[in-house]
Amino acid sequence: MRKHILAVLLSAVFGTAIAGEPLTEARSLHLGLARPEVLDMASGSLSEAEADALEAGLWSNPTLDYIHDRTNGEPGMLEQIWQINQPLDIAGRRNLQRESGARKVDAVRAGNAARRGQLAATIRRNFFELLRKQQSVQAMEAWAQRFAHVDSVIGKLKKSGEISGYDHRRFARERQAAEARLATERSELVRQRERLFAAIGRPGAAYDAVAGTLLPDAPPSLDASLAKLAGRADLRVLAHRAAAAELEGKAAARGWIPEVTLGIGTKRVNENSGALIALSMPLPVFDRRQAADYRAAAQAQSARAEYRINQVRAEGELRGLHHQLEQLIAAAARYRRQAVAPSADLVRIAESAYQAGESTILELLDAYKGALEAETTALDLEWKAREVRIEFDLLTGSFAE
Repeated sequence: MRKHILAVLLSAVFGTAIAGEPLTEARSLHLGLARPEVLDMASGSLSEAEADALEAGLWSNPTLDYIHDRTNGEPGMLEQIWQINQPLDIAGRRNLQRESGARKVDAVRAGNAARRGQLAATIRRNFFELLRKQQSVQAMEAWAQRFAHVDSVIGKLKKSGEISGYDHRRFARERQAAEARLATERSELVRQRERLFAAIGRPGAAYDAVAGTLLPDAPPSLDASLAKLAGRADLRVLAHRAAAAELEGKAAARGWIPEVTLGIGTKRVNENSGALIALSMPLPVFDRRQAADYRAAAQAQSARAEYRINQVRAEGELRGLHHQLEQLIAAAARYRRQAVAPSADLVRIAESAYQAGESTILELLDAYKGALEAETTALDLEWKAREVRIEFDLLTGSFAE
């Protein structure tokens, strides 16, 4: 019955509901991460990096030379030369640049994984914030229903003259405040619902409800979590960038080895012809790619330093999050067990005492407020634990899709 009432309430808030199962965290992630624009963005950046890697590994194009020379000194003498020239990478720089391009492709893949993790974290935050608002509306709806129940009792007492005008007006004011607060929560529920549907690429969609557990499970052991840090996407980006820069530095360090150009062709003088072979190479006197070598070394040094800084920072952050998460999960479970569970009994006792004339309306309203505050405090604790769990999963690069 309670589930049916909740579904009716949410249908009224959300509009036309989609028949079937409610929206889950896993379904939200599947919809959000499978959006065409998300896939296109990752595919586009990867294709660009692959094109750069392909370009770095290509041979230089050959050139075709043709020389037509009619010598003025000897009438009738015609000299023609056809020659194909091909630069040869005898230093092996092309292979190193191709390997560097492959490392850059790996860096882009890792960067796409990092952005995917960030998007997943955003979707999860929106999902569980909606779940929290849904449960908050449910609690306030129960609060409003209690006022409706007591209103019938007060109506009977008013007819028999057993309730004062002050108590009646005070109750009416509290009921109006409850209805206003419920309307506020409903409006925030609609806003959060649209935020989630925009994040998963389904604006304007509607579901019966969202389904899940706000309080997260206990995290894996600290040692197991620390072992995952090396596989973090952002750290892998830095590692691949450092490797690419080191390869580019090796290629630049071979700048003292000249690039030889081999030419093969024919030379024809009047009716006589013969083979032609030519070799040319620049003399690396001034430009030996020193600037490229220094630049690559600086880039590799910067990436390695940033890697170490981020690794140490992530390890410290992970230790703190792990401890905080364990404490919040324990506190939320303890509060719901010790404060929320007894609230229902306190409300029943207060209602019975008021109907029997053993307590005032203020004491009854205080019991109502106490029950609602206990539930909302429990939801706040559970939401805080869930927020930390999402951050913890983002840091370790793990989430259920």
